[in-house]
Amino acid sequence: MQNFLVAESETREERDERRRAAGKSAGETYAATLEQIQPGCSITIVAPADADAVEYDASHLRTFDAVFVTGSPIHVYDDTPEVRRQIAFMRSAFASGTPSFGSCAGLQLAVVAAGGKVREMPERMEAGIARRITATEAGRDHPLLKGRAASWDAAAIHGDEVEALPEGAILLASNGVTRVQAAEIRHDGGVFWGVQYHPELALGEIAVALRRQVDSLVAAGLADNADDVNLRADQLTALHRDPGRRSLRWMLGVDAQLAEEKLRRTELSNFLANLPSLTPTENRSQSRVDEVV
Repeated sequence: MQNFLVAESETREERDERRRAAGKSAGETYAATLEQIQPGCSITIVAPADADAVEYDASHLRTFDAVFVTGSPIHVYDDTPEVRRQIAFMRSAFASGTPSFGSCAGLQLAVVAAGGKVREMPERMEAGIARRITATEAGRDHPLLKGRAASWDAAAIHGDEVEALPEGAILLASNGVTRVQAAEIRHDGGVFWGVQYHPELALGEIAVALRRQVDSLVAAGLADNADDVNLRADQLTALHRDPGRRSLRWMLGVDAQLAEEKLRRTELSNFLANLPSLTPTENRSQSRVDEVV
């Protein structure tokens, strides 16, 4: 049985707000998705942003098979206690050697922890659907993107982006809005695979996120008014309920890469499939000892 750690990048208030709107915190969504992809896995959810959170050092994190870092509304460039605690957690994850995966803010935390930079997006936001994501030359043969089309759309909602990857990181995918859409980061003995978009989310959750940010989307010029945002949210909700409906795919301008759950989760599934090759020998030995004990 594989043992996973999911790290919430939301603050306590953000988790409560997301539960009210979507029924789950970001970490609870991640856990549900992992359980569907890998039935029978054991999942521990932690919240490193919280002042009273249990601290996980490298030796403790080494007992897990993988670490997953969620998205959230945090700004990784803000010098706040919540952000500092999460960056410290991510550095411990790298030092542990346990393979890690993150989306959206999860990618941004890994970038900063390894020495890169994150900024507010010059074009304000990418919301609902990230269009025409395309693998770089390095990404075309990278196992994270195995099975992806030459160009694909993904569920996304973010107003910050990676400005500069850490030294030695590999850029795997980009699009016209955000240069860093997928990357591999190796730092301090650990390896991280991450994406700026959200392979863990259902389309219905993206719809909820759009409704929660109506004012921001209109202010960013992505919609003329609240009705436009709600129409797009309605379409995504309908596609969530009926992913094979051709009329909805046409109206949204998407194909199976976004509409079908299995394809939408490609990067997460690829990460899980490659865990044996990403895990250091000493971590595998530790895991076997824990199972025996």
